[in-house]
Amino acid sequence: MTVPVPSLPVRFFRLFLEALNAQLGDQALTAVLEKADLDPQLINPEAVSRLTNVTAAETYARIQHALRVYYGRGARGTLLRIGRVLWGRLLDNASLTEKAQAQFARSLPPALRLKAVLDLLARLMREKTADVTVHTLDIDLLLADHVGASTTGQKETTAICSVTLGLIQEALIWASGHEFDVNEISCRAAGGDSCEFRVTVSGK
Repeated sequence: MTVPVPSLPVRFFRLFLEALNAQLGDQALTAVLEKADLDPQLINPEAVSRLTNVTAAETYARIQHALRVYYGRGARGTLLRIGRVLWGRLLDNASLTEKAQAQFARSLPPALRLKAVLDLLARLMREKTADVTVHTLDIDLLLADHVGASTTGQKETTAICSVTLGLIQEALIWASGHEFDVNEISCRAAGGDSCEFRVTVSGK
């Protein structure tokens, strides 16, 4: 099996930085960037525009690692909130085709909305179609991030993709108006082949 090169669309990374700044504020964000040995000027749009999809993935992972170090046990909640904020920014900055896909997903019968909105999220997260995929597990759903940009260069004993988890949670609420249990059941940082997120639909 070919292991995909970690990459992240630069547009996604730019919006992540905006969500990060909105949550932390300038002072805390500067401290986090310095913790990651990154130039605080990184959030300057001109600096972001110089990144490639590969360097965006590397920087994305380094910032999240710095957040985990900086906030300790509180990092997971912070990263989840950033993911939730990021969903709205992704929608606001989506292309006309992506916005049409979003409205179509929301217009479907409730039972069909969840997979449709996860398909849209996968599209917004990936560079190539095979990078992020969505699957059905009987009634439940699975989003598989085969690239796992946030795990780039990371080795951990537990799953670490809290931003993606928050994104999925918020996308499902946006589509359905309901909360769903979402769990990261595999993570590349912890030795998994991909980062996999199971959405429990059964019982809803």
